[in-house]
Amino acid sequence: MKRFLLTGAALALSSTLAIAGPQSLLPPGFDTPAPAPAPAPSPTPTPRPAPTSEPVVQPLPRRAPTPAPAPAPAPAPRAATSGLPEGFPSLAEIEAMSPEEVDELFGLKPKYDIPPEAQWATRQIGVIGPEEQGFPVDALAAQPASLVRAAITATEGPLVSRWGHILLRRVVASRLNAPQGMDPVDFAALRAGLLNRMGEGQAARALVQDVDSANYNTALANAAFDAYLGTGDVLGICPVLQLKTSLRDDPEWQMARSICASFSGDEQRAERELDRMFYYGLAPRIDVLLAQRYAGAAGQGRRAVNIEWDEVEALNPWRFSLAAALGVEIPEALRTDAENWYNYASVLLPSVPLAQRIAVADEAARAGILSSAAIVDLYSQVWADSEMDARWNARADRLRDAYLAQSPAARMAAIEELWGSDRDYGQQVLTAYAAARMPVAEELAEEAPPLIASMLTAGLDRNAVRWRPVLEPGSEGWGLLAVADPALSEAVPTSALADYVDNDGSTGLRKSRFLFAALAGLGRLEDDAVNDFSRSLGVNLVRESPWSRTIGLAAESQNAALVALLAAVGMQGEGWDRMTGRQLYHIVRALDRAGLNAEARMIAAEAVARG
Repeated sequence: MKRFLLTGAALALSSTLAIAGPQSLLPPGFDTPAPAPAPAPSPTPTPRPAPTSEPVVQPLPRRAPTPAPAPAPAPAPRAATSGLPEGFPSLAEIEAMSPEEVDELFGLKPKYDIPPEAQWATRQIGVIGPEEQGFPVDALAAQPASLVRAAITATEGPLVSRWGHILLRRVVASRLNAPQGMDPVDFAALRAGLLNRMGEGQAARALVQDVDSANYNTALANAAFDAYLGTGDVLGICPVLQLKTSLRDDPEWQMARSICASFSGDEQRAERELDRMFYYGLAPRIDVLLAQRYAGAAGQGRRAVNIEWDEVEALNPWRFSLAAALGVEIPEALRTDAENWYNYASVLLPSVPLAQRIAVADEAARAGILSSAAIVDLYSQVWADSEMDARWNARADRLRDAYLAQSPAARMAAIEELWGSDRDYGQQVLTAYAAARMPVAEELAEEAPPLIASMLTAGLDRNAVRWRPVLEPGSEGWGLLAVADPALSEAVPTSALADYVDNDGSTGLRKSRFLFAALAGLGRLEDDAVNDFSRSLGVNLVRESPWSRTIGLAAESQNAALVALLAAVGMQGEGWDRMTGRQLYHIVRALDRAGLNAEARMIAAEAVARG
């Protein structure tokens, strides 16, 4: 078995210390001792008188007066020097500095805010450990830093697969040691940045909080700042700001520093700094106004700050975060034109009105941000809120009927009403556990495919397998179970797969291509069948690329964490039309070979359901 490990050349470190002797601090000439006087002749001893009742006091010998020394010549004038390093700020510049900047200039700022005995090591940084379904701590430790960095940075956009998103979040949030040659803090920054791009601000915030403020660098500060903004926790960055003021120097960083100062009791300084930024236009008007309102919340509220969105053309994380925390309503036009990231962040923020959160809940569920249990909890809040919009209350009532209606027919009717005519995938996530409660019956065979797809959104594969007896070979439901069944050990009949292809009405036979590729990747087709369907469906499983070779080698070495990172690279896109059968084959095959069979089956079933 090949080892997918690359070792770097060892670096030999050597240092020499030049030991210098002590230097005198006295002016020139002062450290030269005066010449010793010539020794005087020894005096003749005088006989000691006999002791008497009172001591005899001998007079001291008189000494000749010492002549006055000649005046020393005046030293030559020298240029006055301040003794300060070159480029040291002037007095006026120092007076304009903040207290933190002055402390940092003169070395008065502490190097850490946690006692040494309580500091955390920069090892195993992350949120979930192996005992919590996380990946092994050394899963990436032996991998080359360049490969891990490339895999993380190359994943920029959303993933087409909900289950791919869930798997990527799990590996990135695991407690991991850094790869060979990579600084652990940089590794944490890379992972937190990826979580931010995925819309997983909560996980990103938890990850950056696993690093002490004293160990922050600019990269981690950037990722942490984005994570705190994404979760509406503006004050979360304050410990880093107080200890590492100079990591950034942009307007948002300066405004955050003023806000932190206000909440630390220095309200006048915060007000003065923000007024200066507003007056000189150092930041957009709306950004400063929001900062002033937020900073003022820490004080006595002596001044009112009116937030005006009239001239604002776009939303940014700073505006979104402060507006959400302050309860300021963002104009609908700005929210409509914003990226999906804002919807993902909104759905997890309790400070955002419930009506806005429920409106984007389906989108977040489709992406993998919300689990089935989480979106049900959100609808439970809607059901308990009598002041919600009537349409949301009606949908919450139907969800309750999907679980608690008296007859299976009534529950099925409620489930189908929630799905809608297009069987929305986000609503299928919502009904996953309600679908699992439905009894297996011949009269419900036509509803079996969407019920199975709904169950598989929550990983309820064993509940879904119960429906096999009522499914026709080659049907849509049969195709889902052909890849999702955890106990299937025999090859899939070629005739059943051919029937599935004949009944496929998807665009360009996309579902058939995905089903064939997934079955081949899971090893559930005979070799002859693989060759035949590869030709008939036009799916070339033999052609390779640098990405497919790399993920194949990672799978061969049984490195599940690296396979998960590389699989995410191949699943980027806005929809399943961006995925090819060949890509799905390599992803499913690599995941299965690396020990992630459950994840491989769920991604395959999702591809068939959503293709």
